[in-house]
Formats: sequence, structure tokens, C-alpha cells
Amino acid sequence: MPSITLPPKENALFKRILRCYEHKQYRNGLKFCKQILSNHKFSEHGETLAMKGLTLNCLGRKEEAYDLVRRGLRNDLKSHVCWHVYGLLQRSDKKYDEAIKCYRNALKWDKDNLQILRDLSLLQIQMRDLEGYRETRYQLLQLRPAQRASWIGYAIAYHLLQDYEMAAKIVEEFRKTQQTSPDKVDYEYSELLLYQNQVLREAGLFREALDHLSGYEKQICDKLAVEEIKGELLLKLDRADEATEVYRRLQERNPENWSYYQGLEGALKPRNVEDRQQIYEDACVKFPKGLVPLRMPLNFLTGEKFRECLDRYLRMTFSKGCPPLFTTLKSLYHDKEKVSIIEESVVSYEASLRSSRMFSQNDDGKTEPPTTLLWVQYFLAQHFDHIGQHTVALDYINAAIDSTPTLIELFLIKAKIYKHAGNIREAARWMDEAQALDTADRFINSKCAKYLLKAGLVKEAEEMCSKFTREGTSAVENLNEMQCMWFQTECALAYKAMNKYGEALKKCHEIERHFVEITDDQFDFHTYCMRKMTLRSYVALLKLEDVLRMHPFYFKAAHTAIQIYLDLHDNPLCDDNKESQADNTNLTDKELKKLRNKQRRAQKKAQLEEEKKNAEKEKQLKNQKKKKEEDEEEIGGPKEELIPEKLVKVENPLEEAVKFLTPLKNLVWNKIDTHLLAFEIYLRKEKHLLMLQSVKRAHALEPDHPWLHQCLIRFFKGADNKGLAPPVQTVLKKEIARLFGDCDPKTYNKNFLSKHAGSIPHRVAAAKMMVFLDPSTESMAAELASSLDESLTGRSIKICTEVLQALRDGSLGSGQQKNLESYRMSCHALYPYCLAFMPPGYQDNAVITTNGDLSSGDHEDMTNEI
Repeated sequence: MPSITLPPKENALFKRILRCYEHKQYRNGLKFCKQILSNHKFSEHGETLAMKGLTLNCLGRKEEAYDLVRRGLRNDLKSHVCWHVYGLLQRSDKKYDEAIKCYRNALKWDKDNLQILRDLSLLQIQMRDLEGYRETRYQLLQLRPAQRASWIGYAIAYHLLQDYEMAAKIVEEFRKTQQTSPDKVDYEYSELLLYQNQVLREAGLFREALDHLSGYEKQICDKLAVEEIKGELLLKLDRADEATEVYRRLQERNPENWSYYQGLEGALKPRNVEDRQQIYEDACVKFPKGLVPLRMPLNFLTGEKFRECLDRYLRMTFSKGCPPLFTTLKSLYHDKEKVSIIEESVVSYEASLRSSRMFSQNDDGKTEPPTTLLWVQYFLAQHFDHIGQHTVALDYINAAIDSTPTLIELFLIKAKIYKHAGNIREAARWMDEAQALDTADRFINSKCAKYLLKAGLVKEAEEMCSKFTREGTSAVENLNEMQCMWFQTECALAYKAMNKYGEALKKCHEIERHFVEITDDQFDFHTYCMRKMTLRSYVALLKLEDVLRMHPFYFKAAHTAIQIYLDLHDNPLCDDNKESQADNTNLTDKELKKLRNKQRRAQKKAQLEEEKKNAEKEKQLKNQKKKKEEDEEEIGGPKEELIPEKLVKVENPLEEAVKFLTPLKNLVWNKIDTHLLAFEIYLRKEKHLLMLQSVKRAHALEPDHPWLHQCLIRFFKGADNKGLAPPVQTVLKKEIARLFGDCDPKTYNKNFLSKHAGSIPHRVAAAKMMVFLDPSTESMAAELASSLDESLTGRSIKICTEVLQALRDGSLGSGQQKNLESYRMSCHALYPYCLAFMPPGYQDNAVITTNGDLSSGDHEDMTNEI
């Protein structure tokens, strides 16, 4: 159908529709659309139908929108407006590839349309189609050579394509057009110069970058960045004397910056440890109050020199009262010799300060204030907690609390000790004590909420967070709006531990949505950063977005979701009614009556909670309605609601697991867990080549990992499948020969055990595989896995809990009840505070409430029992 040209009156209305869309006045836009379309001559006007559809899409009426836009497009296939609108619609649904096709079709009918070219370039950079982006930016540069964004966009295209020299040339050509006085301070011009210098450095043109920096130094506003870049460049050009001067100036500016000392070391090139130490001795003379010149030599000094330097550093920090001291020294704890020196020194301080208020009896009568002893005890509590001596750690922290019962940091450490000792409920109780000392501190509030979640007290954690969330909405919704991912991650883990898989998956999907939103938020910066000339930050943002899902929050959420989906595949949910009926048939009349009363009470409680929830929802709906009326013009399409019941009853759990796995395979390939999770999924999908790929990648990272060993044995055994295609069988035989040699699975498992006989995690993995390969070996396997000999390495609460669970669930054979109880008692003797090893029935009595009290029994009595 040929295009219909609107007469002046209708054309004016159409322009008003465009203005209304741009200003988000959607209701008015629909009125003008109606005026045009109500005229029978223009009832099928393609561009008006398309704009009506686009407007309806902004109001959340997606289906109507698509119908109208497609109808408009059919009526006017040669209209660039219709194609552009269709592209915008596809973009709103995140179908970016389809949107790019629509924009390209639009450009066929109007090749020089600036708006379409800009929109196309946005999608191309969003999708990282860098070659296409460069072409589009070149077109825009040709059409608008006077615009700053045209030049900058074209330069960035080359920069991202790693053609640094071309990018630098384009920026230089553009810079020449900027008429600025050498003495005038212009922030945007300064940022352009720094960006140009960054491109030169990334190109490896260090000499040119240094000349450029020296030439335009006066016009760059960020003087600190100039000095830091200059120092870096001088080091790379091996101009040591000049680099030394630069780093000495930077040290005077900030004597607590570690990187300046490292830069100075690089410039001075000390020949031995003595020369290296002298650099810091000189800095100590120059900056007598500086802590970094005292701390940094501890990284490379050993023996008596380490002891002397440590003594000076510790005395200064303890006297000043420095709470993060242990965190500062934590990086030294990989060296056993240094750990023993630290322990020996600080324990001697504590004894001397208690008896004479001096660090040492040999001191010349200089006494310390009482707070010094407090900070020494605080440090020792953290030290002994870190090396696993929780009873000693508790003794020190309790002594500190007795002397100063109002210092919040002490309660934080006590909670942390209990957490590391395996008693998260007691940890949560003490964290609640800390929170009660300062209810206005958001950090303590968040810490307390986190510990409550780890203890499985989700409702209490929500109430704790509600003290700092917006009024009128529930804490959970507000935290989701704020993308508070630490809370959602801990929630997911708590629900998973309680087997509430639907709720856990909801939290995982919420976190996944946050990452999608963060990715989509780039759209706001593609034009903003070019306009404001924050080009270095913009390029850093793009690089960050490329690896966004490497973030630990995403990894934890994906890991949790994959584990849940695997469990849902292995153990599909049963119909609750059928299950309860089957259980009820085995009960006596008295037990049945008791059960029904219990169910009635639970039903009544659930009904009251439901009514309360509904009342809250009604209140929220009223608030939302009010907000909707106030800001009606800015409504977007609603998101699909995440319903736990639907999430947990997904048809194909493995496909859902793959969705979470794919970003991990692309970005977190250097973590072995990624490939082992991939193996677990592909094992259940019976994808043998993908299983092979996963174990090979994991083997390349850590060939002796216990979990990998279990995967290899299962893969080895499953590869004998005769139903596989001949080419697959050929590949598997070849690769299995490489991985296992001439061994059969039992021999391979035996060799693995003999190689790692001194490691508990490896013994457990080998024991599980013994039972997997031959169930008759369960008694030997149980004995192997449950050994707690002191000579064995890798003993921890985590691995002991895993063994206890394996004895319980049959991974080490059935009928392990006797071994289970004796192993629990042995573990309880080793880890007396750990809840997992407490006698049966203890955990039911030790339920805490958020007022800091135990709900039954006295806390001190229970601690004494432990």
C-alpha cells in the first residue's frame, strides 16, 4: 500500500503526537491519535497506527501495541517511521537483534535520519557489535562533523576495537578544533586530554604519552592523576631518577598510600632486603606518625628483623587504638613462622599490660592507658579465632567485654567467633546484643540481619532491616527495589537450608534481574558520557559491564539456583495431599487426632498471616494507585511476577539451571565450581561430550580436587553406554585413555586414595566412590571417611558436617546409625560449640528471639553444658 500523505491539519496533530511521546504525555498522545484515526480517510494511516501502538506500549498494553504497530507497518512498508517504531517496540522487549534489523530497514527509506542512526548506534554498542558501531558513528560524523559527540563516538569505536593509534589520531584532530586558552580551567577539555593520554598508554606509546602529559599539564584539572600517571610512565621508560622525585612528592601528599611506596621501590630498585628496608626507615623518619612505612616491611622481612619491625608497629597501633589492626595483618597469616611471632609478641604484651600496664617489663617506666590492654585482647580474640582456637578466643573477648561492656566492636567479634565455631544461633544472639547498643547504626543493623538469616530466622531479619527501609512498603520489597543483593543472597541460602525451594529461587531470580537491569542501565550512559566528556569512566563502565556476571553476588545466586534445580530434577515434588494421606494411614487414632489438632492450629495461624499479608497488600496497592494517579504519564510495562509455587514446579529444571550456568561458563571459567556444576547438569541431561568438556576444563584448573574426583569416576562409569553414537564413543575412548590411562574406575579410585591418604576431604571423596562402585565396601568406606586422626590434614567443621550428612543420607552406605552417633560425639569433642554436632534435641531448645534472649533455658547454663 502506498504511503498516505497527511494534510496540514492532521500533519500538525501527528507532530503533536511525536512531542507527547517525547515528553511522556502518553494520554494526550492517544487523544491526538484518535483524532486522526477517527477520520475515515486516515483510519489506516500506518505511521499514526504505529505511534498509537508505541504509546500504548509505554502504558503497559503490550499486545495491543504490537497489533497496532504491525498493522501500521503492513499499511506502509516504505515508512521509516513505522520501521523505527517497530524497532523501538522490540528494544523495549530487549529483543535487541530484532530491533537492529528494524533500524536497518528504516535506514533503507531514510538513510540520513540522525535519530535512527543514533538509536542504531546505541543498540550496537549495547550489543558490542563494534564493527557496526564504527560504521554508524562514521555516518553520523559525516552528517554532523561540527558536533562533539560525532568525533568522540567515532574515536571510542576505534578504541574499543583496540585500534589505539587511530583512536588517538581522531581525538587529536578533534582536540585541534577546541579553542581554549592555556590558562583557562575547562573540566571537559581536561577530561578529553586525560582520555587521549589513556589511549596513548594503552597503545604502548609511553614516550608520546609522557610528552603529551607534560605539554598539557597546566590544562588538566586532576593534578593527582597527572602525577600518578607521570610516575607510572617514567617507571616504564626506565627513567628512575625522575620517577623517584615524582613518588617522593606523592608520598608527601599522602604518606598512607601503599602504591606510592611500591612505585618508589620500583624506581630505586633496591639490591637486597637491607636496601629495601632502608627505603621504609627513611620514610619513618620523614613521617613519624605514618603506619604504612612500618607495616609494609612486614611483607618481606623474616626472623628477628621481622620481630623488631612488628614490635614497633604493634606498639604504635595498640597505643593509638586501631580496631582494624588484625585485618591489616591478615595477609601475613599464610606464613606459619610469622603467625607464631605475632602470637608470641601479642600474648606477652597482654600479660605485661595486665600486671604492670607496660608492653614489657624492660620498658623505662612508660605506662599505657587501660584502653591499650582492651585493644590487645580484641586483637588476640581475632587471632585465635582465625587459627581455629575458639575457646581461647572467647576467653580473650569475654575479658575485654567485662572491662568495657559498652564497646560494640567487642560484641561483633564475639558473634564472629561463635559463627566460625559453628554456632550461628549464638552468633546471631550476640550480634543482636551489639545492635541493641546502637540502634541507629545501619552497618550493625545489616550485620545483625545477615547473622539472623544465617541462623534461618528470616522474619526476624526482615524486621531488623525494616528499621532502615522506607515506610509504607514491606522491608523485602524495598530491599529488592534498592538492589540489596547481600540480603537476597543470604535469604536464598536460608530458604534453601529450610528446603523452601520456591522462596529461594525467587531470591535467585530477583538477583538475576538486578544484573539484567544493571546491563540495561548502560543505555542512559552511552549518550550522557559523551555529552559530559567523562570518557575514561565510560570506557571503564563498558569494560565492567562485559564481565559483570563475574561478580560474587551473581556467582552465589547462580550456584544456589543450579543446586536447587538439580535437586528438583533428582527429587521431583510430590503432591502434598497424596503424601499426607499415605503418612496418615500408619498413625493410631490418638496420633491422628493429635496431628489434626496440630494441622488445625497451623491452618488458623496461616490464615491469620494471610489476612495480615492481604491487609498489607491492600495498603500497598492504595499507595501504588495514588502514585499512579500522581505520575500517570510515566508508567512502564509491568514485570512478570515471581511466584515461588510456580518457580518450584518448573517443567524442565535442567534447562533453567543452564540459563544460570551459561554466564558462569563464559566469565567465571577460572573457578572449578563452574565446570563441576556444568558436569552435574550435563550428567543428568546425558550429554556425554559436554560432560567430557566440563571435566577436562576442571582437570586443567585443579586435577586433584575431591569433587572433581567424584565427577571423573561417575563419568568413567557412565561412558560405557553402548547406545552412544560411534563418533561419540570414539572421542570418549580417546579422551578417557588420556585422563585415566589403563585404569578401571576401582583402580583409579584406589590410586587417588593412596596419593591423598593424609587428606580428609580426599578420603571422603574416595570413600563415597568406593560405595558408588561397590556397595559391599560400605563399612570400609565409613571407617575411611570418619577418621579424625590428628595427622590428617583438611579437618574442618565444613568437611566433618559433610561426613555426618553422608553417614545420614546413605552416601557412605546404609545402616550407618551406629557410626553416625559415634562420629557425632567425636566431632562434638573437637568442636564443642558447633550446632551440627550437638546431642539430638539440643537444637530444638536453643531457639533465639531478636530481643537477645534464649526462648527456653538460660544461656550461661547452656554454654557451661557445652
